[in-house]
Amino acid sequence: MDNTQTIGNVTEQGICNESGDASEKENENLFVGFDTLFDQMAEGVFTINSRWRITTFNRRAQEITGFSREEVLGKYCWDIFSSDLCKSNCPLKRAIETGEPCTDQDIRIAVKDNQNQSILVNTSAIRNNRNRVVGAIETFRPLTVPDNADNKTDSGTNYLNEIIGESSHIKKIRRQIPDIAATETTVIIEGEPGTGKELVARAIHQQSNRSSCPFISVNCSALSGNLLESELFGHVKDAFKGAVNAKVGKLEAAKGGTLFLDEIGEIKPETQIKLLRVIEDGVFERVAGIRSIPMDTRIIAATNKNLPAEVREGRFREDLYYRLRTVPLYIPPLRERKSDIPLIISHYITKFNKKYNRKVKRIDSRTQKILSQFSWPGNIRELERILEYAFVFVKGPVITASHLPEIESSTVPAGPKGSNKALTEDEKTAIENVLKKTKGRRDDACRILGISRTSLWRKMKAHGLL
Repeated sequence: MDNTQTIGNVTEQGICNESGDASEKENENLFVGFDTLFDQMAEGVFTINSRWRITTFNRRAQEITGFSREEVLGKYCWDIFSSDLCKSNCPLKRAIETGEPCTDQDIRIAVKDNQNQSILVNTSAIRNNRNRVVGAIETFRPLTVPDNADNKTDSGTNYLNEIIGESSHIKKIRRQIPDIAATETTVIIEGEPGTGKELVARAIHQQSNRSSCPFISVNCSALSGNLLESELFGHVKDAFKGAVNAKVGKLEAAKGGTLFLDEIGEIKPETQIKLLRVIEDGVFERVAGIRSIPMDTRIIAATNKNLPAEVREGRFREDLYYRLRTVPLYIPPLRERKSDIPLIISHYITKFNKKYNRKVKRIDSRTQKILSQFSWPGNIRELERILEYAFVFVKGPVITASHLPEIESSTVPAGPKGSNKALTEDEKTAIENVLKKTKGRRDDACRILGISRTSLWRKMKAHGLL
């Protein structure tokens, strides 16, 4: 009798006892060795009998699912796991019906408290010493999930109220958000870095029926083509060098919620094709995978590039552009809505008073004039950083110019509205002045400008400043 038959024989009498003839004492004696062995395993393990009832459930399985052994023994496996494959392509069913093992199958299950969990499973039929299938065994472990896969919208923050301003354009955006949120259409948000594109995306998500599910953000400029595909779609084990485990992509981790693709204009043409196919077909595959995974995720994209120009230059696919641009939103730069600056300042004073336990009431008139005349190449993000800098040093109720970083030297007059050349020169001059002031230290320049290192590098390259 080989090992499989020995295990199968014991299993038929104990773990997968179909007849129910074995006494409790006999079962207890038979279980001692196997329960101890199973409880030492790093993976979750459970077995079912031929009637699909759970007969063993190890310690690791309890940790992964949140269910205790007492809660699951004797229950149907589908009542416990509620897998997305239970009714269509169950790995246990395939193992029992074909007698062949099923390896590295990734599925989503509902763990205790109805939370979703992606797991990688291996299943095999259990046979007795007469080679008859009497049940099945499954081992499983959690899949590697993106760090912010549980990044749900904070119910304590009303993102619609965080969109500050009384200018006509901002009022229009706030009016449109509830209508946009009520649909499932794709959205593209256009605007310079720091204007608040992700804030608008979060407001749309929070107002939608998907608000209880994750909002996950991906910066498309931060990853190369292959890494971005793995980040978006996930990958199977051994998909590429270093892929020692299967990984859930953010498109899958955002199931039921919203995926925000920031800087969409940076993705490579080959990734653009795959993204278009996903949006059109509503299904995707992991990198090197063969199983089609249904997409239940809303896509909101954002860009600071002129995508029509990118389309004309052949760097961005026209079909993807129009597919994303079902609903376009444009957020104007701060220099084009300077009437909103006092409201934004008041908002951040309230915010930083809470954060730093201060009692600042206002900024003085000279400081107000300085901030109103600044061209704000980093937009609202830059204004936020400057005010936070002031809160570090202010001691009384009024912020004065002495509490600000040295922004006057980098203040340049804004060019005429609509003059792209003038605005470009403004940005170049501001960056040059800030870099001069920081003696070339880019981290300090980013803090003052309120932009990321990637954005600063891209702007320096565009202006010939590298």
